[in-house]
Amino acid sequence: MSLLEINDLSLSIGETPILKNVSFSINEGEVMGLVGESGSGKSMSALAIMQLMPYAATTRGQVRFDGSNLLEANEARMCALRGDDIGMVFQEPMTALNPVKTIGEQVAEGIRWHTGAGRPEAEQRARDILDRVGLPARQFPLDRYPHELSGGQRQRVVIAIACALKPKLLIADEPTTALDVVLQAQILELLRELVEENRMGLLLISHDLAVVADMADHVTIMRYGEVMDAGETASILVEQKHPYTRQLAEASTHVPARARQPVDGRREALLSVENLIRDYPGRRTSLFVKPMPSRAVDDVSFELEPGHSMALVGRSGCGKSTLARMILALDRPTSGQIRFHGETTTDLTEAQLRDARRNMQVVFQDPYGSFNPRHKVERLVSEPLHLMDERMPHSERRERVATALERVGLSAADMDKYPHEFSGGQRQRLSIARAVITEPKLIIADEPVSALDVSIRAQILDLFADLNDRLGVAYLFITHDLTVARAITDDVMVMHDGRIVESGKTAKVLSDPHAPATKALLAAAPDLDRAVARRLEQNSTEAN
Repeated sequence: MSLLEINDLSLSIGETPILKNVSFSINEGEVMGLVGESGSGKSMSALAIMQLMPYAATTRGQVRFDGSNLLEANEARMCALRGDDIGMVFQEPMTALNPVKTIGEQVAEGIRWHTGAGRPEAEQRARDILDRVGLPARQFPLDRYPHELSGGQRQRVVIAIACALKPKLLIADEPTTALDVVLQAQILELLRELVEENRMGLLLISHDLAVVADMADHVTIMRYGEVMDAGETASILVEQKHPYTRQLAEASTHVPARARQPVDGRREALLSVENLIRDYPGRRTSLFVKPMPSRAVDDVSFELEPGHSMALVGRSGCGKSTLARMILALDRPTSGQIRFHGETTTDLTEAQLRDARRNMQVVFQDPYGSFNPRHKVERLVSEPLHLMDERMPHSERRERVATALERVGLSAADMDKYPHEFSGGQRQRLSIARAVITEPKLIIADEPVSALDVSIRAQILDLFADLNDRLGVAYLFITHDLTVARAITDDVMVMHDGRIVESGKTAKVLSDPHAPATKALLAAAPDLDRAVARRLEQNSTEAN
């Protein structure tokens, strides 16, 4: 008997159908990959299993777990199952964690609630699972708060909470989206070990076909709330009988067409960073011992020319986002200089930074956290327009917002919605629309496509390339996805422990790396063709 069996599940919110006769099953010790574009119903399928559906949602069909229909279970029964027999890793770690509780409290909470363990035992079990997901006690004591961790580190805490009680079924909704490729490989290996050791079923929701090909025994591909294709992973991805499966596979290896060729010869730099250092005060452990400062960025120097695109790659917590914050003057360096468009920005006041910020925009890593949830899209996307000199009529403002939304794959009608009405990938598109609305000279993109499915990622990369061709916009891409760096950037810098350890032309660095950190990133990067080949070899070995 299947551990989880979904039969003809349909879900509507009001009069709007979200899921239409969805069916799939997961056995003990099996990994099911759930793939599809943003808004296809993947996350809603997971929420239906957990019975965490939005208010006014109505369902038909069956969701059977361990033989019982969860659609008929009361809230007391679901509370007993959630976190114990069924664990879930949510897509956005910052919103999944309580900002006023320490990570130790949050991991131990479920352990104490479900097992009745005392505080010391629960804290020790919390410590053990945090160690296992790559947050060792020396660097990450239990009294750390979520805001003290990077995006990837927060995701590890969420995974620790979900796995703390060794559930029978784990639902992982984009569990590695915020992680660098080295840590992603480690987390996926951890999930694979948990499946094998505990005979746990795993529902892996992902837009990364390479990850699914490497991890999943079976795959279900969804679109518009319906199952388009399903079956054994290698067969589905090799044969690609369904047109939509073929479309997703092609989008996974998409390289934007670029009309503009990099200009030979050196030009005056648009952005110049010289010997930048950023220290943070250490945590005080005693009134009598002065805390040692922590160095996040260590003597970084580089230049970015107008119209060029540069990738900044490295592991989570290496200092990439801190460097970006200093370039944007959201954080002040301890020492060093930053010049933008020939003007030193490190000592400017907020009023003096106004002109610079008109030509310098940003796409943040966390699309939900970067928006005010009480404002509609029109106001959110048009926020940078206050940097324009002229006073803009309301009709022109709406027209600019509509144009920006359409350029990132949304519609003008979306401007009257709130952020919570969009999926994670759609919210990232809103972030990009807000960044491009002033047509800046430089866009700093902090993981700009990490939350997007492969089809939308291809569209967004095309959009970045188009803006680069037509407007000469320069980009600093902060990413852990080497396929993005390879596809869209002229140059690449590899960052490790706050320092730039390797830099140069993207093609040369990624084809012939020298620094150990670069080699580690390349070795861990997921690759669809390699993953399918490994799975075919594994199937052949098992058959013999």
